[in-house]
Amino acid sequence: MMLLNEINNVQISVLTVFLFLFIVHFIVILKNKISPRQNCAELKLRIKSWWLITFLISLAVIGNKLIGFIFVGFISFLALKEYISLIPTRRADRRVLLWAYLAIPAQLYFLSVNWLEMFYLFVPLYMFLAIPMRMIFVGENKGFIKSVGTIHWGLMATTYSIGYLAAFLIVPKSLNPIAGGVGLLLFLLIINSINDVAQYVFGKTFGKRKIIPKISPKKTYEGFFGGIFSAIVLSILIAPYLTPLNNSQAFCAGLIISVSGFIGDIVLSALKRDMGVKDSSTLIPGHGGILDRIDSLIYTAPLFFHFTMYLYA
Repeated sequence: MMLLNEINNVQISVLTVFLFLFIVHFIVILKNKISPRQNCAELKLRIKSWWLITFLISLAVIGNKLIGFIFVGFISFLALKEYISLIPTRRADRRVLLWAYLAIPAQLYFLSVNWLEMFYLFVPLYMFLAIPMRMIFVGENKGFIKSVGTIHWGLMATTYSIGYLAAFLIVPKSLNPIAGGVGLLLFLLIINSINDVAQYVFGKTFGKRKIIPKISPKKTYEGFFGGIFSAIVLSILIAPYLTPLNNSQAFCAGLIISVSGFIGDIVLSALKRDMGVKDSSTLIPGHGGILDRIDSLIYTAPLFFHFTMYLYA
């Protein structure tokens, strides 16, 4: 098979995503004209938000590395901000939270200088040690262990895990001659999104058996397995154009992304249910907040990154 060069592979993939979005938008408009009684307002609002999301992601993956790093850092900042607004915090934690926010540019700096080992360790180890140390000097004992745990978990989820999106940008081209690290990142984002959409469509169309009703009442076995099937099929189809994965490896990648994406979704659902909220915020019309959109990536980004590193690094 004759492969296109890196920039064409990435650009064609992005254009294909825009074409797919255009077709979906056209179908919704057509459906609204044929059946005006059906209320498609929320769906149209979601699609408008998807246009903006897709445009911003396209700039991040097609632009230079600096744009990609800034985009990931901004997403991490918004996600951490939403998380902190959800969890109960003490007045004494405000000084500690500054350290949490500073972890975002710090770990992106480590990636920018290709210091991957420090990126691996900074939040899981050094921030794990630094956060309680800073709390000790604040001098507040009540609620200490709860604050330490919730702040560090939030850092791991919104800063460390999401930081892996930027880690793909420093993957050497020798690891993926077809499309470089950008190709791997785009592959992850496409499969992750298709998994989310397929779970929703299969669940709405065929869903009968609840998979975990106490945490996410709308999740069904039919939606779960429909998402897995769709992610695996699409992984095998597009892997040759964006990744070095062969068919069996693409099958495993689709399985990893779909299953871990589902877990990330329900973990954040459990957090929001515990806090008594439906959405993490109202930042994205029709979608909720940043956390509502990146919940699956908290699991899929680090797992897919290490999967490819295990195979090719």
